[in-house]
Amino acid sequence: MAIKKVGVVGAGLMGAGIAQISAAAGYETIVREVSQEFLDKGLHRIEGFLSKSVEKGKMSAEQKDATLRKLTGTTQVADLKECDLVMEAVTEDIKVKRDLFSELDKICHPGTIFASNTSSLTVTEMAAVTKRPDQFVGLHFFNPVPIMKLVEVVRTIQTSQETFDAAFAWSKSVGKVPIACKDNSGFVVNLLLVPYLVGAIRAVQDGVASIEDIDKGMTLGCGYPMGPLTLLDFVGLDTTYYIANIMFDEYREQQYAPPPLLKKMVQAGLYGRKSGKGFYDYSGEKPVPNDLGL
Repeated sequence: MAIKKVGVVGAGLMGAGIAQISAAAGYETIVREVSQEFLDKGLHRIEGFLSKSVEKGKMSAEQKDATLRKLTGTTQVADLKECDLVMEAVTEDIKVKRDLFSELDKICHPGTIFASNTSSLTVTEMAAVTKRPDQFVGLHFFNPVPIMKLVEVVRTIQTSQETFDAAFAWSKSVGKVPIACKDNSGFVVNLLLVPYLVGAIRAVQDGVASIEDIDKGMTLGCGYPMGPLTLLDFVGLDTTYYIANIMFDEYREQQYAPPPLLKKMVQAGLYGRKSGKGFYDYSGEKPVPNDLGL
């Protein structure tokens, strides 16, 4: 399964990043979005990231130009038909993903490998709508994709060894460090991370310690680069709430259940950095703990 041409569906933060590293590694890469507006925004994001890399001396102007020459955009799913690997980075909605792969299955050539960048849904459920479940894997990248080194390569009970090996090798070729995972909700990272984040929210909710002290405890006590509540604001409380619900539905274990405080904050529009307020208030020169009235 030689991968020469790569398709990426979705040009948001994750999709644009995946398309960028694929093109930078020399693969002819096509990125597809639902509208020209979203496509232009995604391509502009890639060009901006590359330009900053040139300014910082992390790549040459020639490397930037070579990357952009390998990259094309489209709003048509049909333009992905000749790709050897097609991966989706669309909204974390199983129906949207299943509908997409059902359409791709009818369009792409028989040897095309399909991959999902899902962080919490099971890959098997997407593969089931295709006639090639043996050519289906998970490729879970981390944000920001050009910087974060890890990719979880997810093998379902139907994924062939040849498909898994091809996806694993491609991940290495784009400069990532792949790890092999089974197809369980959350894979490795979120399986362990979500209970930690949810536990931190419960600690705030139960008055165990202040927002600042919980973060200080984990940064200074465990050497983590940031505390769990700062990380939650960075990831997005709405995103965490959605993922935690998916994982709780899958496992029915209390450690994945979203605490009432998380639900209330999401309902109130306190998503974290992207909304200006979460566990911290970002309206000033530096973040300060948000008054949650607890």
